[in-house]
Amino acid sequence: MAAFIAKQMVGNQLSAVKGAVGGDGGDDADDKEKAEEEERERQEAIREAEERRKEKHRRMEEEREKMRQDIRDKYNIKKKEEVVEQQMMPQEEPNPLMRKKKTPEELAAEAEQEELDDFTKLKNQIETQVNELKTQIEGKCVMQ
Repeated sequence: MAAFIAKQMVGNQLSAVKGAVGGDGGDDADDKEKAEEEERERQEAIREAEERRKEKHRRMEEEREKMRQDIRDKYNIKKKEEVVEQQMMPQEEPNPLMRKKKTPEELAAEAEQEELDDFTKLKNQIETQVNELKTQIEGKCVMQ
């Protein structure tokens, strides 16, 4: 243990002295080139691993879809297309800069809804119910 610590202390000091005494820039350039090459290789390995992962998941999803289709065929179930559409919509919405612009009519409707507070909404709801009752009563009553 003591030998390891001594080697670490002396080794660090020797490498610092080598860099100061050695002074030729070739080692630094070689080190930089090696580091850049290692970084490129690392990035390429990451990219390849990601591609393999995506391909694996694509194959798994294809197998799952085949199994689903077999079950649908067995029990005569129709495939729901609505689910696919709903899954695509949330993917488009997360970026607020890419959302669909609202028409002036939609903006006016939103502004009107914001202006209506709870009391006004309640008042309008009661008025509509009273009007519906009035029309029902008038329909049943016959004036002669």
